[in-house]
Amino acid sequence: MTHDHDLVLRPTEAQISAALNPPPGRNGGDLVVETLAALGATTVFGLPGQHALGMFDALRRSDLRYIGLRVENNAGFAADAYGRITGEAAPLLLSTGPGALTSLAALQEASAASAPVLAISSQIPTAGLGGGRHGYLHELPDQSASFRGVVKSVHTVRTQSQIPSAIEAAWKSALTAPHGPVWVEIPQDVLLAETSIPVVTGGDAFPEELPPRPELTAVAADLLSNAARPAIIAGGGVVRSDASRKLRQLAETLRAPVVTTPGGKGAFPWTHPLSLQSWIEDRHTTDFLEDADVLLVVGSGLGELSSNYHTFKPRGRVIQIEADLGKLESNHPALGIHADARLALQALLETVSPREDEEAPERVREVLARVADRIAAQELTLEQDVLESVRRALPAGSPSFWDMTILAYWAWSAFDAKGPNLLHSAQGAGGLGYGFPAALGAAVADPSRPVLAVSGDGGALYSIAELATARQYDLNVTWLIVDDGGYGILREYMTDAFGQATATELTRPDYVALAESFGVPGVRTTPETLADDLSKALGSPGPSVVVLPAVLRMFAPTHL
Repeated sequence: MTHDHDLVLRPTEAQISAALNPPPGRNGGDLVVETLAALGATTVFGLPGQHALGMFDALRRSDLRYIGLRVENNAGFAADAYGRITGEAAPLLLSTGPGALTSLAALQEASAASAPVLAISSQIPTAGLGGGRHGYLHELPDQSASFRGVVKSVHTVRTQSQIPSAIEAAWKSALTAPHGPVWVEIPQDVLLAETSIPVVTGGDAFPEELPPRPELTAVAADLLSNAARPAIIAGGGVVRSDASRKLRQLAETLRAPVVTTPGGKGAFPWTHPLSLQSWIEDRHTTDFLEDADVLLVVGSGLGELSSNYHTFKPRGRVIQIEADLGKLESNHPALGIHADARLALQALLETVSPREDEEAPERVREVLARVADRIAAQELTLEQDVLESVRRALPAGSPSFWDMTILAYWAWSAFDAKGPNLLHSAQGAGGLGYGFPAALGAAVADPSRPVLAVSGDGGALYSIAELATARQYDLNVTWLIVDDGGYGILREYMTDAFGQATATELTRPDYVALAESFGVPGVRTTPETLADDLSKALGSPGPSVVVLPAVLRMFAPTHL
C-alpha cells in the first residue's frame, strides 16, 4: 500500500546530470541565493559587510534583484513593506554584529505588524561560536539571543548542507499565519568555502494553513445569527489574509456595523452604510462597541490603540478570531478562535443566518455625527484640511506609508485608505523612521504606481540617507515632510503633562536643498497649495520631496 506522502518524484536525466556536475566557483553564498530563487524570491534587500561578502558575491551569479539601502534598519523597513505589499517573504541580507543589531527596530515593527521578512545574517567563523571570547571582529557571545524575543523563529546554520533546509524552514515560518520576521545566521567560513553541493533547484514554498475549529465557528455563527446588536472590529489580520470581501459579505448578511483598527485600515469600505470607519480612538465609538450584545473581533488582539487605550470594556459576548495564539483572549475573555481570518470568515459565511435590521445604518450615522461634532468643536480645520489635501492628491490605488507623526495619528482615524493593503504605518512597534524606507520597498514591489511617504521632520532625519537609494534605483516615491521644528507629538505630550517641553526642539536642514543635493526634486509648499504640489510630485516619475512647514495639533483624547 502506497501513501501519498511516500511518493517521491524521480529526477530527470538532465537534473541528474546537473546535480553530478555542478558549475565550478560556487560557495556557501551561492546556496543561499539559489535557495531563495528556488522558493520564489525575486528581490533581496540589504547592506553588505565583511562577514557576509560570500552572500553578496553570489548575487552576482544569480538572477535575484538586489536593492541596497544605506542603513540596515532602513533596509529592514523596506523589506517589511515589500512583504506587506506582495504577501511574499522579503529576504534581508545582513552582516554580523553591528549590522545585524542595527536591524532590530525594523524587525520589531515587522513582528508587531506581522510582516513576512526573511533576515539572513552572517556570523563570526564557526571556530568562534559557542560563547567563548575569541576576539573576532563583530563578535557577540550569542548573536541569535538578541533576536529571539523579536522574531518568530531562529535558524542557525553550521554547515553548507544545512543552508537550503534552514532557509526553507524560515521561509515557511515567515509565511505561516500570523506572518512575521524570521532569523537565519550562517558563519563567515561556511559562506566563503567552495561547495560541491548541487545547485539548489527545488523547495516547498507553501506554508501550513490555519483553519478554524468547526465546533467553535458553529457556536460563533449561532451567537451572531441571534444577536440583537452585533458589531465587528476588523484588524490587520483581515488585510493580511486578503479577507476584506468576505468581511463585507458577513457584515451585510448580519447587518453588523464595522469599525477598523489602524492596522485594519481599508478592510471595510469607508462610505459603506455599515462603516464606523476607523474612529476607534473615540469614546462615542467605544460606547457603541461596548453596547454590542455580540462583538466579533477579527484579526486584532485589541491592544492599546485598538481598545482606546484599554478603556474599552465590552458588556456583551466577544468572539475573537486571531492567528497569533499569544493574542487570543489576552485582553478580554472571549470565544477564542485560533485561525487565519480568511478561513474563519469563510466558515462563518457558510453557517450564519441572515439578520434583518433596518436601523443599523442609522445607528452608524448617529455615531459618526457625534464624532464629527466632537472634532468640529476643537477648531482643527488646518489639520483636517491638510489630511484632505493629501487624500485628494494621492491616486486611489496608490499605497501610503506613514511615520510616527501627528499627521499619521490623524490618518489612523480620519483617512479613507480607499481599499485594503494601501495604508501602512509603524503603529505596530511605534518606532521613528519607518515611512520613507518602507515606501521605497513598496515602490520596488510595484513600480507601476506612485507611492507616498509621510514623515515629520524628526522622523525624516532617521531616513535622510535613503534619498541616495531612491535616486540610485529611481524609485517612484514622493516624500511629504511636515516640518514643525521638532518632535511635535512629544512636545504636545510634555506640555500637557509638565507645562513645558524638554528635548523636543530640533535644528534641522533645508530639506528642499538637501533633497536637491541628492538629485531629487524638492518643493516647499503651504497648506493652501499642498494638494496641487503633492499631486504634481506624485504624477512625476522618480523620487521627489514635498516639504510642508506647519505646526499641527492632535484632536483631544477621550481615554483620559
